[in-house]
Amino acid sequence: MGMVEEFLQKHKKFLSSSIFKFLMLFVVILGSLIISSYIFNEQIRNLKKQVDNIYFGNLIPLLKLEKISSDYKDIKMILLKDVYKYTIEDKKENIYKNWNYYYNIYKTEGERAIADQISIDIDNSFKNITIIGINEMLAKIEFITNYEIEAAQKQRRVFLTQYKQMTDYLNYNIIAIISFTLIFVIWIVTQLRNHQNKLEELNNKYKIDSVTDGLTKLYNRAYFDVIFDKMSDITREYDSNSAFIMMDIDFFKQYNDTYGHDKGDEVLKAYARTLKLYFNRELEYVFRLGGEEFGVVMFDTDEKIVRNCIDGFRSALAELKIPHEKNQASEYITASMGVLILKPTDTMIPREMYKKADEKLYASKQNGRNQYTI
Repeated sequence: MGMVEEFLQKHKKFLSSSIFKFLMLFVVILGSLIISSYIFNEQIRNLKKQVDNIYFGNLIPLLKLEKISSDYKDIKMILLKDVYKYTIEDKKENIYKNWNYYYNIYKTEGERAIADQISIDIDNSFKNITIIGINEMLAKIEFITNYEIEAAQKQRRVFLTQYKQMTDYLNYNIIAIISFTLIFVIWIVTQLRNHQNKLEELNNKYKIDSVTDGLTKLYNRAYFDVIFDKMSDITREYDSNSAFIMMDIDFFKQYNDTYGHDKGDEVLKAYARTLKLYFNRELEYVFRLGGEEFGVVMFDTDEKIVRNCIDGFRSALAELKIPHEKNQASEYITASMGVLILKPTDTMIPREMYKKADEKLYASKQNGRNQYTI
């Protein structure tokens, strides 16, 4: 699979993976919200039951007990022979009516035991109605009323405790959902960023591979053609001289024949590294044109800079002292060069420029190699 196909395939996988992860995120968030809503509703129902128990189990019974107490006080007034518009029978009927309501509503085990005893006491109070008996009943009604109040307060405290637990639970649940969702989103973003970085690395690698020579890591011939074709335009745009250096490693075929192609590849890499040391400005481009042939394009330069760079490179190459017994110009690896200085006013087309540099390279070879001609 080529680089382009590989890049596109990875990109498709990346998109598919991203869509799947976002769907997972949506499902998780939606599921969390549904579960949270269900739990919240259940807790609200329980809260309503608690409120109902407090209201119907304590408020209304107290009203009934208050009416029973009021009716017993009326009976007491009747017994004291005060003028009163109701009879004892009327009050007795009201007392039983309110007591039956109170007795039959929900009660705790303790409340039920007290209510059973007072039911007996109420029956007895009407068997022999006396002031003392009425006072005793008023005291008992007051007792059970206070008992109901204490029970209500206790139930309220239980309710408040449960309510706090419920709100804490809901808060913790919400915090947990938010935290989990946040962690999941961060994970998704991190994964996307990692994939994006990998895509960028792959894209950059593809771009670099498309313009780079695999062996020497210099720019390749294809990229040279792009730069060289624009050389005249750039020279005029910068309104300053440019230079093109064409160079060959001397007697490189003989080197390969003598030392082997593996050694030859090592020479090419060492040669390329040395080139990059001396032609490393922003507007300087170093190419492997093919085989042992190299090229350098320099913008915004002059002859003095070109000579200094070439001299520095040739000295560095000599210091490598790479043996080459078949080199007729030296016992070490050397190079011959042809140099073209291009002025903004020159009108040569790329083919003519290349031919001029090639002629100068040929001149260097004819004059004994290991030299350059401008």
